[in-house]
Amino acid sequence: MNHQSGSSHLRVLFEAALDNYRRQTGIELAEHPLAERLQDGNTVESVTAIFHEQAQDFKEFREKDKVLKPLKKILTVLNILSSTADFAQDIGLVRRRRPWGVPRL
Repeated sequence: MNHQSGSSHLRVLFEAALDNYRRQTGIELAEHPLAERLQDGNTVESVTAIFHEQAQDFKEFREKDKVLKPLKKILTVLNILSSTADFAQDIGLVRRRRPWGVPRL
């Protein structure tokens, strides 16, 4: 396979992938803000800086999720316990403890 036909084949595959992405997501990838920023990158350093920034943003997002996920679980449990206690009290399942020596009625 010569260089020109290999390059043409790669271009066809790439364009098909872009079209498939557009059909599945409804987003024209070439018009995405990140793609536009990458097109403006004139040097290896500028493109690398863009990818570094994206990686940092993703890392911060993941770290935020590490905090929020357990917090959400804790809040869910507390909400369930609170609802259960309110429900039990409403139907009389929770009784106050009797002081020592007070007979049960």
